[in-house]
Amino acid sequence: MTLVPVLLDDDASFLPKWGHPGYLGEGLASYPTDFTRDVIPIQCHSHNDYWRRVPLYEALHFGCVGVEADVWLFDNELFVGHNTMSLTKNRTFRSMYVDPLAKLLDQQNTGNEFSTPSSTRKHSVFDTSPNQTLVLLVDFKNDGHSIFPVVEEHLSALQEKGYLTYFDGENLVRGAITVVATGNAPFDLISANTTTASPRTIFFDAPLDRLSSSPSSSLSHQTPPPPHPRRDGQGTVGTTPTSTFSTANSYYASVSFASSIGRIWGARLSSTQLERIRSQIRSAHARGLKVRYWATPQWPVGLRNHVWDVLVKEGADYLNGDDLAGMTRVDWGVRKHGGWL
Repeated sequence: MTLVPVLLDDDASFLPKWGHPGYLGEGLASYPTDFTRDVIPIQCHSHNDYWRRVPLYEALHFGCVGVEADVWLFDNELFVGHNTMSLTKNRTFRSMYVDPLAKLLDQQNTGNEFSTPSSTRKHSVFDTSPNQTLVLLVDFKNDGHSIFPVVEEHLSALQEKGYLTYFDGENLVRGAITVVATGNAPFDLISANTTTASPRTIFFDAPLDRLSSSPSSSLSHQTPPPPHPRRDGQGTVGTTPTSTFSTANSYYASVSFASSIGRIWGARLSSTQLERIRSQIRSAHARGLKVRYWATPQWPVGLRNHVWDVLVKEGADYLNGDDLAGMTRVDWGVRKHGGWL
């Protein structure tokens, strides 16, 4: 079964029968890589993507270059869901993400009489930007050391076809899909020795707040960040005080905005909060890592948009959020979205 373009209905009112048999443009309506035709990639990350009515494809429809799947390991199977009460037998990591991505990339990389598929650089899921990688963020929800080898095994379907970004011990080779592990993902396993024969294909979600020495002064009217790192959770499992994070073992550098930057008073970030953000972003970029803040304000919309606007202007690489339409507007400064509306 051939995949149809994700934006097929966006301009359906204009010459709706164009390309159909017996109508203008007959036989010209489709081409091999048109699944994401007209989609312009935008640096947004689809948080808890599996909650969407159409997981994965809805994020691609909006041009998001990052999607997130929470995985739970039971009986050697990876189930996708926010908590155990939401799990079902058929909503698995393989059925919701690995298999659909493999099918989509197979279609994007099928040769014809005019071209031969590249054996080295694969066409991405984005027709308008064939070199744009899609980040598949896998959130390990229960025991990370047990989940890791199962995720590796599931991803083999993508690795064997050359679709994954990998590190071979010397070089980082970008692929159509970059897999990043977060939550209870174990840094010690992810950063284990790699070779050309056994490359690293899963990268760590580094702890953004541990990469820099942000301002130590207390923030007025603000809940300060936790004084001690958690024993588990994003960026902590399998790490030590001397752990180093680089493009060889990590891709994202992330942190909870609410915990690290704190509560916002007066509808605007304080100067101290801004300096903390700048310090964190500088430190991540110095290591070649991509910055992502999660748990940013969602309401009021004006405050949410202010934070998004600041993060983008200060150099955050990905916007993490639930409102895909809102994130991809990129016009948050217009007056109708200002203030507390």
